[in-house]
Amino acid sequence: MNNSQNEALEVLQETSRTFYIPITLLPSQLQEAVVSAYLCMRAIDEIEDHPGLDNPTKAFLLRRVSETLQEGTDKLRLNAFSEMATYQNVLPEVTLRIQEWALLAPQTIWPRIWDTTAAMADRMAYWAHRNWEINTEADLDRYTFSVAGTVGLLLSELWMWYDNTRTNRIEALGFGRGLQAVNILRNHAEDLKRGVDFFPNGWSEAQMHAYARQNLSLADAYTNSLPQGPVLDFCAIPLALAHATLDALSQGEAKLSRTAVMGIIEGISSQRRLIHRDILQTGGIPK
Repeated sequence: MNNSQNEALEVLQETSRTFYIPITLLPSQLQEAVVSAYLCMRAIDEIEDHPGLDNPTKAFLLRRVSETLQEGTDKLRLNAFSEMATYQNVLPEVTLRIQEWALLAPQTIWPRIWDTTAAMADRMAYWAHRNWEINTEADLDRYTFSVAGTVGLLLSELWMWYDNTRTNRIEALGFGRGLQAVNILRNHAEDLKRGVDFFPNGWSEAQMHAYARQNLSLADAYTNSLPQGPVLDFCAIPLALAHATLDALSQGEAKLSRTAVMGIIEGISSQRRLIHRDILQTGGIPK
């Protein structure tokens, strides 16, 4: 593992307790591609959610990220994202180093990661411009597609690129959208304090819970269709955490405790290790 990959994993560990462990379990090349995609998307997510930037600034920076990624390889190898320098004391490290993350994956998958990140940044800019005003379920669908559903679709393409694993795209969309809906519920009180409400007009928490469970059911179908291997290993942990978080919120808890998170991660990791051991010993997938 080279220094760039080591540094990327260190930044990943600082920014995500949910995805760090499943990503580190991925094989080389696929790991580099997923780390690149995750950190690029986390970089723009930090702009969208930044408490110290006004909405016009967020929209400007997000559009510039999108435009730079669309310009392609030559620009990215030079002094790309120069606008970030003005905000070097404001933006987090993961955002300031987006140029490095964009060039981290194997070159054969670069364009797909750039395309998805550019599209997501442009859509985030649109939502920042309108102050994330969500009035209807259709608005909610558009927002969750913009910032998370497309992540599920990108993952499907990464799996195809790596070992020709084929997945249902509608279910992949539900995987990303379901995880985002759980995040919306978990962060609802905090979002309201900053003047943002992702609930459609008149929606109760029960309706948002139903929306999340509907999409998580698609995510379940998505993971159940995956063969044993690194792709399933990656998807199992965040999905289990999403279900557990939703259950905890339904019982009136503010969030899933860190002890519960680590217990779920360790339980699934142990289960995956046992399955892989059985595969190696028997020469096939256990019934």
